[in-house]
Amino acid sequence: MKITLRKVTKSPLDFEVSSNAITFKGYLEYDSSKLILLKARLEGSLEKPCDICAEDFELQVAEDVEFFISDGIYKGGDDIELDVVESLDGNVDMQELLHSEIELIKSDYHACESCQSKED
Repeated sequence: MKITLRKVTKSPLDFEVSSNAITFKGYLEYDSSKLILLKARLEGSLEKPCDICAEDFELQVAEDVEFFISDGIYKGGDDIELDVVESLDGNVDMQELLHSEIELIKSDYHACESCQSKED
């Protein structure tokens, strides 16, 4: 699902995309000069190898996601630290953002229940 950024206004624009067993649902809203606020929730499960024993397990995902999308190169002030995704073509691909968020989750340290109980 691609969304044209110039169509995003102060009224929230709802979206929902999914990939396998993960749903990415939320809204986009114009915030300020060339910045669009994205607020969403990732929910579902994904298969991931345990970082200790390397056996695959189902990782339950329930995370709130919030960042800004810039229509073009972001040239903000150094005094404010923002999470900004830059769009160079005036569109945002929600499926691509979902994939990026899934990869961020996978890159974190996760252990299966069996290995977690051994650590305690």
